[in-house]
Amino acid sequence: MDKKDNRFVVHEHHATRLHWDFRLEMPENPDGSGKIILKSWAVPKGPPDDPKTKRLAMQTPDHPQDYIDFEGTLPEGTYGAGEVIIWDSGTYELETRSDTEYKFTLHGKKLKGSYALFHPKSFGKNQFLFIKHKENQF
Repeated sequence: MDKKDNRFVVHEHHATRLHWDFRLEMPENPDGSGKIILKSWAVPKGPPDDPKTKRLAMQTPDHPQDYIDFEGTLPEGTYGAGEVIIWDSGTYELETRSDTEYKFTLHGKKLKGSYALFHPKSFGKNQFLFIKHKENQF
């Protein structure tokens, strides 16, 4: 998968509680092997738009690649039941990928710039912080 072909999506998800699902399209394995999946995080307060804001992001199971274009209603009685709307989408450049850290630059309609998701040691297993870097930080 060429770096310029990487896509992301942010789903506004009206489930039991409103939250945003942030998804990065990438190979399932860090070495680039395996099928293409969507690494996914639920962000209760939405993606950060200011470098001073840190948002909790709960890593959720990987989703199939075709879910990147999904909009619609998940029926009652199914996992995540409720309305799903594409809040933002675009491409991204991946700078770092590990089990505990993802650094990337987003080129979306709303989200633009350098961001990171990282797992502090003091946090629970699937808890990450989602941050936006200051412009020209690198």
